[in-house]
Amino acid sequence: MAEPRSMLMTALRDVGACLGFYTRLPLPAFQMPAHDFAAAQWAAPLAGLLVGAICSAVVIGAAMLGLPTTIVAALALAAGTLVTGGLHEDGLADVADGFGGGSTPEKKLTIMKDSRIGSYGVAALILSFLLRWSALVALGFVAIPVLLLAHAASRALMPALMRLSPPARENGLSAGAGRPGPGTVFVALAIGAALLFLFDPGFALVAAPLLALALFFIKWLAEKQIGGQTGDVLGALQQLAETIVLIAAVTHFI
Repeated sequence: MAEPRSMLMTALRDVGACLGFYTRLPLPAFQMPAHDFAAAQWAAPLAGLLVGAICSAVVIGAAMLGLPTTIVAALALAAGTLVTGGLHEDGLADVADGFGGGSTPEKKLTIMKDSRIGSYGVAALILSFLLRWSALVALGFVAIPVLLLAHAASRALMPALMRLSPPARENGLSAGAGRPGPGTVFVALAIGAALLFLFDPGFALVAAPLLALALFFIKWLAEKQIGGQTGDVLGALQQLAETIVLIAAVTHFI
């Protein structure tokens, strides 16, 4: 049985690895084998929680300056994009271009790997930002806690997709990371669910089923289009799930 100190150090390493990968914060480099990185994915929602905290802090600061809600919402989205380096937005755009522009799975994967962005990708990004911005404007100060939930819960789904759907590429980023174990997936989902329920059980009962639908919809779509998931598909899932939490919050709280 592992010693408590060893378990704590492993947990801290996992959190650091997820923060180092999913954000652009100036953190020390955490090097680990690919299979260990898959096992570390239980901490993905914790990385999301920090991203959400930064966005919430921007909302508080901008509101204290007396800025209108429209600008506060835009600054919150800008903060999230800067902190993550637009990692998941890039994935969404690549998926939209690939799925929309390719005629075969091979062509779709080739388009997704291209660094250039096409009309489908631009449209997907505009829609994503517009929906999230509109939700944040409608939420007002309620956006402060909801941003925490949206960023954490959306990233809690990613290990599950890595587990449930095979990699579409043999040498892609997701394939290199491997498949998280059932325990890793359970802990990630439990963290996301616990945050939703602790904030508001009624809201959790609204948001959780919608997030489950998002997970299985992206799984079905990706497997139909390219035979499995990629890092870009994981990014698209995060964007969809974040948007769902924000819109669900509007319907529940406003």
